Amino acid sequence: MALFDPKAKVISNYQRSIDERTSSIRKYYDEIGKLYYDQYKDMNVDNTKDINTRCEAITRLSNEIEDYKLKILFERGLKKCPNCGTENSLEYGFCFKCGSKFDEESSKEPKTDFEKAEEAVEEAAEAVEEKAEEASSEASEAPAEEEKKDEE
Repeated sequence: MALFDPKAKVISNYQRSIDERTSSIRKYYDEIGKLYYDQYKDMNVDNTKDINTRCEAITRLSNEIEDYKLKILFERGLKKCPNCGTENSLEYGFCFKCGSKFDEESSKEPKTDFEKAEEAVEEAAEAVEEKAEEASSEASEAPAEEEKKDEE
């Protein structure tokens, strides 16, 4: 029966994404080790930039993995307590282990960093549009006020 469960398919896709990112992280660790060894072998070589780039990639991938783990929990009808890390049902308002209160956002589907960034870009674009509209309306009002002053 689990083969036809749509949630199982979604969870499987999330798990596959986690596995791909974990594999990439291992690859970056290997590359960092080789870069450090090359730097050790030849003191004139400075691989700091390459090492930092890979470390940043590992951090980004680790954050993506955590996002996918939260999405898997959500698909299973669970959420994680921000205080103690215990898994709780989505319906709970308080953690059954430590008693911490959950905010309203904790019962909603978690968003990935990419989705959060998209929302921030959309909000910024809306703010720019609003400022542009305000500026254009102020600009169109300014000549009308000047004409009234000229008539007086």
